[in-house]
Amino acid sequence: MMDQGRKMMELSKQVLQKVSFDRRLFTKELIKARRWLGQHDQLVLKAWCLATFGHMYKDVILEVFKTTMRS
Repeated sequence: MMDQGRKMMELSKQVLQKVSFDRRLFTKELIKARRWLGQHDQLVLKAWCLATFGHMYKDVILEVFKTTMRS
């Protein structure tokens, strides 16, 4: 059985793929996903988002994760 963090990561990826047609929805769901995940999973999600949606939403992704990445 997957742990809770892994489930949230997979759910977040599915939701982001489904709403990627709309910038506003994508931003809203990315912010929500970030709140659900621990620090390590946030880094993984950021990398996945940049690889998957960077061509469309690089500015959004970097802005959402800007506050998260501070040490």
